[in-house]
Amino acid sequence: MREIVFDTETTGLDPQSGDRVVEIGCIEMVNRVATGATFHAYFNPERDMPAGAEAVHGLSIAFLADKPLFRTRASELIEFLGDAPLVAHNAGFDFGFLNAELARCALAPVSRDRMVDTVALARRKHPGAKLSLDALCSRYGIDRSHRTRHGALLDAELLAQLYVELTGGRQIGLELAAEPEEQAGEHDNVAQSAARPASQLNRAPRPHAANASELARHAEFVAGIGNALWSR
Repeated sequence: MREIVFDTETTGLDPQSGDRVVEIGCIEMVNRVATGATFHAYFNPERDMPAGAEAVHGLSIAFLADKPLFRTRASELIEFLGDAPLVAHNAGFDFGFLNAELARCALAPVSRDRMVDTVALARRKHPGAKLSLDALCSRYGIDRSHRTRHGALLDAELLAQLYVELTGGRQIGLELAAEPEEQAGEHDNVAQSAARPASQLNRAPRPHAANASELARHAEFVAGIGNALWSR
């Protein structure tokens, strides 16, 4: 199954009040494995950049001034997204901005039926836990040491790893070659012997048949039993 993990960076929190998308990063996954195909773009927002937003992602108006407008790459983005489910962290936020930009281009919105929200997945799996991307990466041991600021493509790459963990994780050891049967058998024997205490190590079986002396003593004992049931 093809899925797209994506993230946006914006000028603020509300597309209805004029905030715009300034960066989008998308990662293609097939059967929960990244294919290496990506879509990444910076956009000129045609407005100022609030200091608070710049502090989050580090994208200044000076940097974005020569970047394309969203509408110039909208069709390329739509083609990359295709009809795949779209995975995002706090997905309602990213969908709201994406659809606001598409509306400005007189293009159809992306249906929210395609939305997969990793915050909702994490909330169900870890109720009461911190649900930020940083906190969840730490929980699952995902290296985020290179994430000094938010970045759409970087965050999408981290989120793709997190999404795999939230939906079952990767199977470990599939890349290991199978051992030859005889070699595996030797390893099994060594491991089993090492695991047993000394008192449980195999010994030669003892003979269970009684000898003549033991049989004679048994007969003498039985004869000495008074009023035995078997003699009535």
